[in-house]
Amino acid sequence: MASGKKMHIVMFPWLAFGHLLPFLNLAMLIAKRGHRISFISTPRNIERLPKVPSDLKSRIDFIRVPLPPFANLPRSAEATSDIPFDKVKYLKIAYDFLENAVTVFVESMLPDWILCDFASYWLGPVASGSGIPVGWYSVFPASTLGFLGPPGNMIDDDDYRVKLENFTRKPEWVHFETSVAMTKYQIQAMAYNLEDDETENVSDQYRLGMTIQNCDMVAIRSSSEFEPEWLNLVEEIYEKPLVPVGLLPVQESVDHGGNESWGDIKDWLDKQAEGSVIYVAFGAETKLNQVQVTELALGLELSGLPFFWAFRKQRGLIDLKPVELPQGFEERTRGRGMVYKTWVPQTKILKHGSVGGMLFHAGWSSVVEAVQFGKVLVLLPMLGDQGIIASQLAEKKLGFLITRNEQDGLFTKDSVAESLKLVIVDEAGKVYRDKVKEMQSVFRDMDKQTGYVDNLVAYLEAHKRQESMQGFYY
Repeated sequence: MASGKKMHIVMFPWLAFGHLLPFLNLAMLIAKRGHRISFISTPRNIERLPKVPSDLKSRIDFIRVPLPPFANLPRSAEATSDIPFDKVKYLKIAYDFLENAVTVFVESMLPDWILCDFASYWLGPVASGSGIPVGWYSVFPASTLGFLGPPGNMIDDDDYRVKLENFTRKPEWVHFETSVAMTKYQIQAMAYNLEDDETENVSDQYRLGMTIQNCDMVAIRSSSEFEPEWLNLVEEIYEKPLVPVGLLPVQESVDHGGNESWGDIKDWLDKQAEGSVIYVAFGAETKLNQVQVTELALGLELSGLPFFWAFRKQRGLIDLKPVELPQGFEERTRGRGMVYKTWVPQTKILKHGSVGGMLFHAGWSSVVEAVQFGKVLVLLPMLGDQGIIASQLAEKKLGFLITRNEQDGLFTKDSVAESLKLVIVDEAGKVYRDKVKEMQSVFRDMDKQTGYVDNLVAYLEAHKRQESMQGFYY
């Protein structure tokens, strides 16, 4: 039973905005219920987060812990979006060096709970030594976790799937019918993070396995309306309490920034026909290579459809392989297309009535936003869990996967153009448009989503650090 005393919860996300933002979103929802949050991250990341509403500022403390200097990282690099993909392993090593500062903080504050991320595999034993319960907050959906399998397999590197083709079919522990799987090119792209290397870094699968093993519960950004069978499976193979926190749709009251650019963007969108525009975006973490950028651009041109492209040229200032749009592309598509080369207010764009669909990497946060606003999904997964999520969306007819070579992931301008016309215009693509509208009612049901967060808070209150072990709050 809840005691009525307000809790103090520490939140410690991984240094990627695809993790920082969902952690902050959940932090604000918990703080709205009167509880206190200590949100730990690095100084520059905290400065780049959306502003907390004034009524919550007194309940959310941002704890700044500087990254130690590291030989292979520029001093300004504090998030994955600041560096090329092959440098992320060094950011993980630097993140591990935060262990001492985080330990000192939690041992001095003795919070009721810690909600951590997959990367801080060392935090569970630290908290346990002080009697502090730890929850792993998964920003990945249950399909991803279920496909990756039991934590023991990750820790012992004991996966029966020793060949690439084994990942292209249903795992042996999945006891229901599903087509959710990976392609060979997705496995090869993901393998980079699943293996130890010559540095001090440990593999992502080891981090995840140890985090799960050492936590007291798993909170997951998902809902039983979206993937009930996967949620049940994850609880079964993890042998841990599993608490869905809901889909965390965008809260209208939160200012996500981008106001300085919104005027010009809105003016252009206002001139387009209702539901006609394709919004193209691959987030802060995903960067296409030059071949992919060229085929994507020519496909947009060939489709004849209006588009807005949030174009990302490079990942951080030390990215030595910037990509360029095809020569003459912007001139040939001027008026019909708009290319924006700086950060854009994605929520405002997706909410606009002229936007009919989104062509993107199938990142989970963007999936939630797009479906919340009823936009049809055209999927081009690139890294990490994106391939599994895209496969799940395709299975549910919520998204259409652009046709690609199964071996190397190559796609053509023709496959891009044909996919866009199918989901936006053609009668054959109506099933995708209808499915998104049907699921939109679930994703934007704020009463139901509020109930999920209430359930999480009730669980935390019922299983918080024992009063006899509580420390003083400062």
